[in-house]
Amino acid sequence: MKKLALTAALTLTAAPALAHTGHGAEGLVHGLAHPFLGADHLAAMLAVGLWSGFALPRHVWGGAAAFLAAMVAGAGLGFAGVPLPGVEAMITASVFLFGLLVVLARPGQSRALTGATLGAIALFGAFHGHAHAAEATGNALTYVAGFLVASAVLHGAGILLARGFASRRALQLLAGSGVIASGLALIAG
Repeated sequence: MKKLALTAALTLTAAPALAHTGHGAEGLVHGLAHPFLGADHLAAMLAVGLWSGFALPRHVWGGAAAFLAAMVAGAGLGFAGVPLPGVEAMITASVFLFGLLVVLARPGQSRALTGATLGAIALFGAFHGHAHAAEATGNALTYVAGFLVASAVLHGAGILLARGFASRRALQLLAGSGVIASGLALIAG
């Protein structure tokens, strides 16, 4: 428990990843590109897909749906000028925590645990969406459409990877550990 508390404290004090600089991102092409070019988003999207593939055998798109819906809501808040505290820190934390979720994922986990995990995925999705809105200029609708499509593709890739090695626990641990390492690298700056 002390290690978990220390990890949480360090995550909250981390410097921002600054992957979302507020630079003008406009239109479909920028929306499609960022999820693949932003290390934080790439790792987070793959991890949500991996978790869904490992933990949700019958509702495999549940994690992706929660994240994408919350990302739209977060973008809406951003476009409306509603601030969210610690956006970059939450995005950075999401990568680390999503890696942990991949490591801990089990098919048939309790409904309460699945619901709590989906809630956490949605919470972090709102922060990712808010950051994207802060970057948007010009035609925001096509930009949002682009990052939603690209994010869904990355979720799907994670799901396919998880399904491809669902019976191999060592590969699940390796994939989750890789995402955790990415999160720690983002935290370290």
